[in-house]
Amino acid sequence: MSNNFSLTTFSNDGSLDQVNYAITAANNGETTLGLKTKDGVILACEKNLNSILVDSTSFSKINNLSKYIGVAYSGLSPDCRVLLKKARKEFQEYKLKFMDDLMPVHSLSREVANVMQEYTQSGGVRPFGVCLLMAGYDREGHRLYQIDPSGAYYELKAGAIGKNRSRATQNLERRYKDGLSIDDGLSIMISTLREGYDGEVTENNIEIAILKSSGFELLTPEQVKNYLKD
Repeated sequence: MSNNFSLTTFSNDGSLDQVNYAITAANNGETTLGLKTKDGVILACEKNLNSILVDSTSFSKINNLSKYIGVAYSGLSPDCRVLLKKARKEFQEYKLKFMDDLMPVHSLSREVANVMQEYTQSGGVRPFGVCLLMAGYDREGHRLYQIDPSGAYYELKAGAIGKNRSRATQNLERRYKDGLSIDDGLSIMISTLREGYDGEVTENNIEIAILKSSGFELLTPEQVKNYLKD
């Protein structure tokens, strides 16, 4: 009989059950999108509150790791906080060593992916139940990476994670093209979120951030509202 609680024992189909559970947790999270344009990278996500009593300004689904790098997630919020702390420490070590704010996005993605992979084969821990979209700007231009609970990571032009990822990915594949402007990209992102959202998309239940050569910008609810009108 297979031991589903064993972290390092392969199941009969060659997979690690605990990693599959972590992937399921990430896939059950709110839909999160990333899209690369000619002038920057856009991150957008659903932000559902469990109660009307929760102050929506007390937390964010999109966070900056540095002036030029931001992360959006789908899955377990506490797991994401641990990874954000580790990623910020990694960035600070790079900045102190090279005296440079423009850490390669690929390097930071790889370091976070390595941490996530280590937790799939170490005793006394479990895999991270979260999937990340890391966007930023470095000397090679605008970059967008997806990092999975297994520790796999890869660069994207556009991508979706979370519960409506299949439908959202199909929409992005149909509408994405190279050379999009930020306004065109925002239009695609908002329409994609609307198609998969159960209810009305408003400035209170989505978040949008833009990563440009000038840095990270998390749009205010008023700015989001203006884009929703367009």
